[in-house]
This record gives sequence, C-alpha cells and structure tokens, in this order.
Amino acid sequence: MLFRGMTLAQVLSRIIALLIAFTVHEFAHAWMANKLGDRTATEQGRLSLNPFRHLDPLGTLMLFTVGFGWGRPVPVNPYNLKNGPRAGMAWTALAGPAANLITAAAFSFLYRLNLVPDVAGVGNFIPGLWDVLGTIILYNIGLAAFNLIPLPPLDGFSVLLGVVPREWAIRLLPLRQYGSLLLIGLLAIGWVTPMDPLGIFMSRFIDVFWNLFLGI
Repeated sequence: MLFRGMTLAQVLSRIIALLIAFTVHEFAHAWMANKLGDRTATEQGRLSLNPFRHLDPLGTLMLFTVGFGWGRPVPVNPYNLKNGPRAGMAWTALAGPAANLITAAAFSFLYRLNLVPDVAGVGNFIPGLWDVLGTIILYNIGLAAFNLIPLPPLDGFSVLLGVVPREWAIRLLPLRQYGSLLLIGLLAIGWVTPMDPLGIFMSRFIDVFWNLFLGI
C-alpha cells in the first residue's frame, strides 16, 4: 500500500499533496476545454478547484492500495474544440501535466525564497510545513511525468495523436483498446523484475524538474 510504514504526519503530507495535484490537473483539463469552445465539463461542474468534484472512487482506492491512481476523467466533446478534435484534444490533454508543473514551480518559488515559514511538525502526527511543501512539489512533478507517458488512457497519448502526422494517428488509434493492458503490463514488469521502463522514465523526468525548480 502507498502509505504502509509511514507515520501519520507523512500520510497527511501525502494526502494534502495528492489532493492538490489531482485537483489542479483535472481543473486544467476543464479550463482548457472551456477555452477551446467545449463547455461540457463546465456545465457538469468540473471547472472547479473543489477536489471532491474530481476524485474518482476507484482511482483513489487504487492509489491507496497499489501506489498509482487517477482522478475522475473530465468529459470533453472533441468536436466542439477549436482547431479540430485532434489538435484540440492534444491541447486539452497537455493542460493537465502542464498545470502540475506550473504548480510545482510556484511552490518551489515559495520554497527557494523562504516565503513559507519553517514550522516544525508535531511528533509523528502533524507534518511540518516544509515537509508538506516538498511533497507537493514532488507529487505534482510525478503526476505530470506519469500522465505524459504516451499510452492510452494517459494524457500523453492524446498529445502524441495531436503532434504526429494524420496517417500515423490513424494507425495508433487501435491502441486505445489495449492501452490500459499495456500500461498495467509495463507497471507489472517494474514490480516483479529488475527492468522498470516506466520507473526509469519517471525518475529521470522527476530528477530534471526537481533540479530545475529547486536547484538541488
């Protein structure tokens, strides 16, 4: 489980970070779709920073049990989007990871300029502010990395379809039927063997942006 062996302070720190990361991610999808002309998500109340509008019960359970999960998908009608469905969906998909990186950068700015007081935690029960801050930065970078993997149903696949030539996109579309199985298979490889292609990608991505934002 994600929180196994952690103190209550560590659990609270991670829950706060996850709520922020998932909320800004899904809000950004809704915001971009609305900007591009599709009000489906807006009319369903998803253009909101209320985390409970974006939590998916199964995705949250998976997060707590196996260490990865997802928010409730934002409904988008691609045929309402400006620039056409393929480019419109690419921009809408990219908005989620981009929002996570912007959030990580913003909290990093607070961290580097010492704009948040270094308030210590209370034993194993209440996390310190800097601990929470660091976890928020890390989880936002991590969520961006995971979602940029170019496999369905992740955002990276929609971005990929939007940037490759049309004929390539048509050939890639059938992957939607098997993308979840491929993703689970790659995750399973990392769990049961020393080979971990997704873990390597994510760790490199996190290292780059952690160093960029914090200079560490």
